[in-house]
Amino acid sequence: MTIFQAILLGLVQGLTEFIPVSSSAHLVLVPWLLGWQFPAGAKFVFDVLVQLGTLAAVIVYFWKDLWAIAVAVLQGLARGKPWGTPEARLGWLVVLATIPAVVLGLLFKDFFEAAFGSPTGTAALLLVTAAALVLAERVGRGAREVTSIKWLDALLIGLAQAVAILPGVSRSGATISAGRALGLARPAAARFSFLMSVPVMVGAGVVAAKDLLDMPNFGGYVLPIGLAMVVAAVVGFVCIRWLLSYLGRGSLYGFAVYCAAAGLGCLAWGLVR
Repeated sequence: MTIFQAILLGLVQGLTEFIPVSSSAHLVLVPWLLGWQFPAGAKFVFDVLVQLGTLAAVIVYFWKDLWAIAVAVLQGLARGKPWGTPEARLGWLVVLATIPAVVLGLLFKDFFEAAFGSPTGTAALLLVTAAALVLAERVGRGAREVTSIKWLDALLIGLAQAVAILPGVSRSGATISAGRALGLARPAAARFSFLMSVPVMVGAGVVAAKDLLDMPNFGGYVLPIGLAMVVAAVVGFVCIRWLLSYLGRGSLYGFAVYCAAAGLGCLAWGLVR
């Protein structure tokens, strides 16, 4: 992998991780469209580790919220009242929402890795993301805030996140759509989606880092991955800020149109090739 390729893919990751158009799909489809060839195992590790850049963006953007949640959870445990404050309650709901992705990710790790090797399958799943976004706009008329989320809401949104391990199913799109379907306002659904991305990205990054260290030539990937992470972090931070502002007034239909067009276009390209 060249430095240019790594920087471009880091840019793609930063642009598409939080905007509901599936960063995993773009990390699969962009190299495929450009004719870039990478070892399958190394490419999967790169795709997971570059997400640590966008993880850094989430942590920096929401550091006050994350700090308040962490302190509240620890204080709640020390006082024997783990759900004693809204912040502590939100922290445990994020933990609950993370469990489905952790369980499915560990149980079906090989299956998900193999899915990243199918560009046409990824393109087809973009159509699923498009349908989910449209459905969320049609049925999601509620205005609930994050403080109203209950344990069943968190679990259902977590299941949506677990499905989004598949490339082509947008993680932010799936979780925001699930939140909207459960009556959350768009900004509230997006905020909870971003917060619950932190433990999942951390866990996936740890597993991918171990896989990287096990690769015989892992030293050659350190610089490209590092540069891609920096680019993804900077661009991802800007995208978080923009999306939260946009969702206060705009709908998800535009993202659905993009996903449908990209999916159909890539499927057509696959048939031509």
